[in-house]
Amino acid sequence: MKVNIQTTNFVADQKLIDFITNRLLKLEMFYDRIIFADVFLKVQKTSEKENKLVDVLLSVPGDELIVKKESKSFEEGTDECVKALERQLKRRKQKQRTFS
Repeated sequence: MKVNIQTTNFVADQKLIDFITNRLLKLEMFYDRIIFADVFLKVQKTSEKENKLVDVLLSVPGDELIVKKESKSFEEGTDECVKALERQLKRRKQKQRTFS
């Protein structure tokens, strides 16, 4: 799987990029046909503490899964996105087994 990370309004350091890449690569344990993942990191200019947006677009054959989370840190948002994608991939795999 190829992971593309794009940032808006800031520059991401290598530790954050490595963290996100490692978390997304673990999704291949649940569904091995993932083509690529596009990650969009944004910082909103608000007074709230939860101003970090993480959007993940996961491309699988015949479909795209999209998850958007807002949190205090990009690491926390990434973890929430990965958990949501994990549930979606498990559901997708279960449906494929049912129809096969």
